[in-house]
Amino acid sequence: MAKLRSPRGCPWDREQTHDSIKRHLVEEAFEVIDALEKQDFDELKEELGDLLLQVVFHSQLAAEAGRFTIDDVVDGIVVKLKRRHPHVFGGVEAKTSGEVLVHWERIKAGEKDRRSALAGIPEVLPALAYSQKLQEKAARVGFDWALAEDILDKLSEEIAEFIAADRQTPALEEEFGDILFTLVNLARHLKIDSELALRRVGKKFKNRFEAMEDLARDAGVDFAGLDLDEKEQFWQRVKEKEAIDDDH
Repeated sequence: MAKLRSPRGCPWDREQTHDSIKRHLVEEAFEVIDALEKQDFDELKEELGDLLLQVVFHSQLAAEAGRFTIDDVVDGIVVKLKRRHPHVFGGVEAKTSGEVLVHWERIKAGEKDRRSALAGIPEVLPALAYSQKLQEKAARVGFDWALAEDILDKLSEEIAEFIAADRQTPALEEEFGDILFTLVNLARHLKIDSELALRRVGKKFKNRFEAMEDLARDAGVDFAGLDLDEKEQFWQRVKEKEAIDDDH
C-alpha cells in the first residue's frame, strides 16, 4: 500500500482520502457477512482480505499525515483486549458471559469517561442494527423487558396506535418507527439479529422474484404484463418447487 501511494505508484490510490474510501469499508464488511451466511469459506478468506485492505489503506493515509501507523493500530487493539479482559489477563473473576459484559461496559465507561450507558454507538449504523445496539446497552444496565411475551403486548399496542394515527400527518412515520423498534426488541429477546434477519428475507424475496421471472420467460410470457393473479400463480409455483427441493 505504501508503494501504491508513492509518487511512482497508482494514480487512483494516490488520489484517495479517508473520506473518498470510507464507503468501501462498509461494503467490504457486508461482503464478509454475505460469505459467512453462505458458509463459503474460500470466499470468506478473500473477503476478509478485502476488509483488511481497508484497514491498511486508512492506516497508510494516517501514517503519511504523521498521525499513526498500522503497527499502532495492532498494538492498540492488543492493549485494549488485555485491559477489557481482566478475568483472563488479570485477577478479576467472571464465570458467565453476562458477567463479562458487565465488566466490559464498566471498563469502557472508565476509558472514555462516558456520561451515558448508550454512548459510543455509531449513528451511521443501519437503522435496525443501531436500534438493537441501543437496546442491548440499555439492557446491560437493567433497563429491559423481563419477558418476550411482554414485548408482544407492547407490539399490539403500537400497531393499534399506528392504525389509529392520521394518515396525513408526520406522526404516522413515528408510529411506524415505534412498531419497528418494538420488533427489534422482540428479536433481541429471541436471540435474533434484526439486521441479518431482514437481509435474509430480502435475499429470499429476490431469489423467488427472479425465479418467477425465469418461469415466465420459459413459458414465453412477459412477466411485467401479467395481472396480479397471474403473477401470484408463478409465486406459488416457485414456493412449491422450494418445498420439493427442501424435501430432497
